[in-house]
This record gives sequence, structure tokens and C-alpha cells, in this order.
Amino acid sequence: MTYDEALALLKEYNQGEFHLKHAYIVADVMGWFAQQLGYGQEKDFWTVVGLLHDLDFEQYPEQHCVKSQEILRQRGVDEAIVRATASHGYGITVDIKPEHEMEKVLFATDELTGLIGAAALMRPSKSVSDLEVKSVKKKFKDKKFAAGCSREVILQGAEMLGWDLDHLIDQTIQAMRASSHVD
Repeated sequence: MTYDEALALLKEYNQGEFHLKHAYIVADVMGWFAQQLGYGQEKDFWTVVGLLHDLDFEQYPEQHCVKSQEILRQRGVDEAIVRATASHGYGITVDIKPEHEMEKVLFATDELTGLIGAAALMRPSKSVSDLEVKSVKKKFKDKKFAAGCSREVILQGAEMLGWDLDHLIDQTIQAMRASSHVD
């Protein structure tokens, strides 16, 4: 599936600016991680997975990561994309455990991009360009801040990757700095 095909499908099921922006950011973050982790030849695949990971969330929030599998299979999308996008709902809505490093990165960074984005908005610059790990960690500890971003999932994702939280946050900040979709 090409990026343009994935984007057209995403826009069929998502019209909200928030959901679209989140999809673009996660797609960029996934592409960045593909390059950094030695999967450069798979960058397009990682990016498409990031773009489609919340395909069903806007219209089917109660069936998140379940309905998307149905939609993608009906469209004849490669089973690797179906599995990878669904795996980020592991332990929440599906029992598809992230196994490939790409799936683990998606699981770890999906929630974290939201937390980092919210933390950046609290800065005078309103940007990730000058955001530091310690600032994100301070917000991470405040359970009321960006309460919709699951700290448990972020920690579980870091553990799956074998990374400490600081490293995951640092790498995700760098990935978001490289995104053209982050303000």
C-alpha cells in the first residue's frame, strides 16, 4: 500500500483535524524510527502503519483496533499492515502482542507523541524544538496532565523495546522535531 493510498483510506474514516494531525505525526515518527533503527528499506511500510494506526478510532472508538482489521481486510490490505496497526491496541482492545520492533515502536510512541505534543504546548515557544526530556518526565508524573495519554502503555512500550523511559522520550522528541506536521 502506498502512502497516497493509505492517506485516501485514512480520510474516508477520519475528518477531524485532531485525528488527522495525530496520524500524520505518528506516520512521520514511525518513518524516523525506521531510519534510525536500521530499517531504512522499510521506511515506507513503517510510515503507512503509523498513518493508519488509528483508522477506526474516530468512527468506532469502542471497537478501536478491531474494526480497523475488518476495514483493512475488506480492502485487501497486506496482512502485515493489518497486524501491525492492530498491535498497538494490545492489552486494551486486542490480544495481538507487538512482536516486530516496528510494532513495539508504534505501541510505545503512539501515546507518547500525544504527551510530548501537550507538553510542548505548555512551553513559551509552544514547540518541541526546545523541549527537554526532563520537562516531559515532569509532565509524565502528573497524572492529570494529558490524562488521556496512558503512562502505563508508554512504560510497557519502553520495556518491550528494552529502553529506559528517558531514551524513549528523547528519541520520540527527536522524531517529532523532524516531522513537518509538528508545529
